[in-house]
Amino acid sequence: MREGPRDECGVFGLYAPGHEVSRLSYFALYALQHRGQESAGIAAADRNGHIITRRELGLVNQVFNENDLRTLAGELAIGHVRYSTTGSNAWENSQPVQRSEGTNGSRREVALAHNGNLINAVQLHNEMLEAGVTFSSTSDSEIIAALIATHPAERVEDAIAEVMPRLRGAFSTVVMTKDRVLAFRDPHGLRPLSIGALADDGTGESDGETRYCVASESCAFDIIGAKLLRDVQPGELVTLGEDGLSSRMVVPGGRRAFCVFEYIYFARPDSRMNDQVLQVARGRMGEILWKEAPVEADLVIAVPDSGNPAARGLARAAGLPQDDGFVKNRYVARTFIQPGQELRKHGLRLKFNPLPEVIAGKRLVVVDDSIVRGNTTRQIVQMLRDAGAAEVHLRISAPPIKHPCHYGIDMSTREEMIAHGRTAAGVAAELGCDSLHYLSLEGVYEAVRGERATHCDACFSGEYPLSGSDDAAGKYSLEEDQILPLVKA
Repeated sequence: MREGPRDECGVFGLYAPGHEVSRLSYFALYALQHRGQESAGIAAADRNGHIITRRELGLVNQVFNENDLRTLAGELAIGHVRYSTTGSNAWENSQPVQRSEGTNGSRREVALAHNGNLINAVQLHNEMLEAGVTFSSTSDSEIIAALIATHPAERVEDAIAEVMPRLRGAFSTVVMTKDRVLAFRDPHGLRPLSIGALADDGTGESDGETRYCVASESCAFDIIGAKLLRDVQPGELVTLGEDGLSSRMVVPGGRRAFCVFEYIYFARPDSRMNDQVLQVARGRMGEILWKEAPVEADLVIAVPDSGNPAARGLARAAGLPQDDGFVKNRYVARTFIQPGQELRKHGLRLKFNPLPEVIAGKRLVVVDDSIVRGNTTRQIVQMLRDAGAAEVHLRISAPPIKHPCHYGIDMSTREEMIAHGRTAAGVAAELGCDSLHYLSLEGVYEAVRGERATHCDACFSGEYPLSGSDDAAGKYSLEEDQILPLVKA
């Protein structure tokens, strides 16, 4: 139902003897559900070192039941929620990926969950095919798992340390073996990954041991009672095991390029990233929006839910009242039933219903986080007109999106982006609104109190931090027959 940038993926992992690791993983993934709604999975290792994986298409609460969680008993686990950025939405591409390689005497079994996108996936894939390695999916995540599983190093840490420099692109990754969880992040830190700590055994009584976990966002720690410690550093490999937490810097010195769009849209507003609580940062975006483009108006409304924090900030700065212009149906994304031709003509009303009693006759400032193709925004403007709005002034808490992302966000092509080749006035005319203002790139960095030199804003600026990004393979590149003769598991 949403035409904006598609969410990427969320990962979680923990080593926690004495805890119900599968249950904690379930609720952590539940907190990360916003990062991917196509599939979900958990892999757990029992005391005998057997790895069991349960993964399926659907939302977290559709994939797992009580029996599944009991089956996934163990002392360590990893989990994943997915939106596809390389490879289609198929069961084979769901995660965690599980690989077992080698002879019986020296077999390595790993499970892996990955958030990001490799821009050299096709090259690595072809190299492995030539070496006789087969694949059961069209996901770049299985490429990473295969590289680690087939590596001859005795210790998995050494295998990962030699694999990491071969990977180009974004990769915040968790790996599980029979006795430890490992997490590593690309040297540019494009996608988020944090470390948390569980201080007791789940009963409220400390046994003196600290149990550690990793997650894409700190909101996953909050829901399970863990404390955010710090981020996994770009290029760092951390190990969670019986000796606690250990760290190894594998690929130091990369140009930092954290995705600035995480602040604007992707991460949950209650998450903390780079010492920023995103709800607060998004409120500042709204305040700066008003400073950049004030307008005579009567009422501020948000496009729920992603526009809410910026709308509140804009209303505060403007001294204008704020109200709910739409009622949102929060269950639309929870059904697999398509509306059918008879209901399809109602389009966005399946998700948003305007309130004429609130907006009729009003000059509205309408706040949203982003516009990509513009189809949904055009419908929203028309719905407000039909409900009696006197004027519609759009304020967007992101700069115009004009370039695709190659690092783990599924966006449209340049030609599909409404801002491509158009000024803000031209986009406003296309959408049918009275005025349109995008937050400036300078305003974004002012709001997040960050420096452009340590972030990636390529979707706005077209300036990619990794060379060769424009030549990155497309989402379905590994599914072309001439590249991947798919081997079904």
